[in-house]
Order: sequence, then structure tokens, then C-alpha cells
Amino acid sequence: MSTPFALDQRQRDWCAELRALAAGRLRPLADKGEPGRVNRPLVAALGELGLLARLFPADGSVRAMDLCLLRESLALESTEAETALALQGLGTYPVVDAGTPAQRARWLPEVVAGRAVAAFALSEPGAGSDAAALELRAEREGPTWRLTGEKCWISNAPEADLYTVFARTGPAPGARGVTAFLVPADRPGLGGRPLAMVSPHPIGTLTFDAVPVGPDDVIGEVGGGFRVAMRTLDLFRPSVGAFAVGMARSALRASLAHAAERRAFGGTLKDLQAVSHQLAEMATRTEAAALLVHAAAAAYDAGEPGTAGRSAMAKLFATETAQYVVDAAVQIHGARALERGHLLEHLYREVRAPRIYEGATEVQRTIIAKELYRAAAEGTTAPTSPEEPSR
Repeated sequence: MSTPFALDQRQRDWCAELRALAAGRLRPLADKGEPGRVNRPLVAALGELGLLARLFPADGSVRAMDLCLLRESLALESTEAETALALQGLGTYPVVDAGTPAQRARWLPEVVAGRAVAAFALSEPGAGSDAAALELRAEREGPTWRLTGEKCWISNAPEADLYTVFARTGPAPGARGVTAFLVPADRPGLGGRPLAMVSPHPIGTLTFDAVPVGPDDVIGEVGGGFRVAMRTLDLFRPSVGAFAVGMARSALRASLAHAAERRAFGGTLKDLQAVSHQLAEMATRTEAAALLVHAAAAAYDAGEPGTAGRSAMAKLFATETAQYVVDAAVQIHGARALERGHLLEHLYREVRAPRIYEGATEVQRTIIAKELYRAAAEGTTAPTSPEEPSR
């Protein structure tokens, strides 16, 4: 197994630079944004600082490790900045992965510069974790199609400038017959509304009333949209874990500072064994989550086998860990952590959603189990185990 278990000095320096940018340049812009709305000045700053260019380098090779380090570092200082960057990546990667030269030339410079806001439109009212059950119809009309139906819980909707939309173009059930389309926001018949959610990032519905799309809007191949969606999620799954690690580190940092200052029972909280042991557990689980995330990202970039299982383990463990760490941090802080505007009140609302989106915890366990069964049937090792030495 060739994946590293520690970041090198160059990576550590870059993470420190990212944290400084997030704290000094991005957090003030995030604080001025309106919850539940796209923060365009923040997106523009991500472009001006070159962070979106790092996400989508000119050579077209999107690296999972860079994506994870970006998300973890930004999340430690500003979850809003992290989410704005991640949503640009999620909405645009299908175009990078399978788009036509014309699609890339039209939209990638705008996204990388922070001038265009992208969205990934997969989920529907009846197709969340079971993405293959989507029902948005693409009805043939000569060489073109008309999209009719609804998407729900779409980040950046309905304010994005472009959407990667997944619709059913054929009668085949399940994953077959799904096609990906690039749909600009100004297409006639496209509407939507914002949703008020627990987490503060922009999210909404999209409605399609015979929205016209043509061959030039197809991303990849007709009928190949589900593969485009799954390749996107395979790349982004470890980075959801990285977002979770960043939130866990932020909660742990706040808890350490609070425990050193808060006086109770004749001393500080850190003098109480119950609190010290809790902090130790929070730190240990966070470090374990980070290692899983970094190993999964490195394996993805190296093209190693079993990346689906690794990525699922990273997302599963990191998001569940972040939920535990943030909840424990709230307990250590007491009632003040529940006041509107407190860092932990903010994290408490942010941390819940990653256990659901891009494959819920239960879906990740299913993916891991399938990988284990596949490996057992083939007589190979588990997807995260080192290869057995030859005999």
C-alpha cells in the first residue's frame, strides 16, 4: 500500500496558508452574507485568491488530496467559505470529467474566476439516497428534449448560473437510461424556490416545465448520466469527510481554550478528569478520521483498487466523528454554546447534514459491505488492507 499516513512539509505549509486566508480574507465576507443565500462576493474571492483554480487546475487533473486539504483547512476557520468552494466543485466536476470542449470553454473560466455559480442537481423528492430512482423526465422532441419534473434539496438552487441536471431519457429502470445535461439558469421553464434548512448554506428546489435541452447540452453520453454522477460522488466523498474533520478540529480547538479558562469547582474545567478524558477522546477520533480521509484521497489519486470502499469509510467515520465531537464540545461549553451566533451553535447546525448528503451513513455502510463481499468472492484482501506479501 503506497498511501501516506502523514502530510509532508509542503502540504502542511499550504494548509497553514489556507487557514490564514480563510480567517483573514474569507471569514469577513462570509459574516456579511445572508444565511440561505448564495454569497457571490465570497465566491468571487475564492476565484481571486486562486483557490478555485487549485481545485480545477489547467491540466484538468482534479486531485482528491488537494480537494480534501482545501476543504479541511477552510472548514477549520469558515464553514461558509468551505461550502462555497465545495459546491463550485461538485456542480462543475461533471463538466470537467465528461463535458464537451465547448462546454468546458464556455463555463470553466467563469467558474474558476468565481464569476459563475454552479450546482449539482441530482436529488428529487422521491430520490434521495436511492439516486437511481430519479423521475425527472427528458421527453424526446426530434433531436432535442424537454425536461419536466422537480429537483429538491439542491445546493445553490435556485440562484446558481448553471446546473448539472440528471434526467431519465429512456424507459430503462434504475441507473440505466439516465442522462446528464448542462442547463444554464436562463433556460425558459426553469424555476425554483429556496428552502429554509437547519444548515445555513443555500439550498432549494428546481422546477422544470418543459425546459428545452439539446445535444450540445449533454454531458458525456446519452444514457451515461448515472456513471457521471457516481464518478463525481466517488471523488467528492472523501472530501465530505475532510469538511467534517475541519469542523471537528474547530470544535476541539474551542473546547480546549474553554476548558483552560472556565473556572468550576475550585479550578478550571481541564483539571476535571471527566473533561480531560472527553477532550482526549475527541482528539483521538478526529485524528483517526483525518487519517482515513487522507489515505482515501491518496489512494484515489494513485489509482489504487478499492477506492469506493475507502472513500465510503472515510465519509462514514469522519462525519459520524464530527457529530460526536461537536456534540461533546457543546456539552463542555454548556448553555453558552446554544446561544445564537456562538461558534458551536453554528457548527451544531452545520454538522448534521453531511451524514445525509452525497450518500447517507447507511448508504456508506452498504457500499463498504459490498466491497468486502466482492473482495471475499475474488479471494483478495479487504479494500483498505495492505496487499499480502507474495509467498
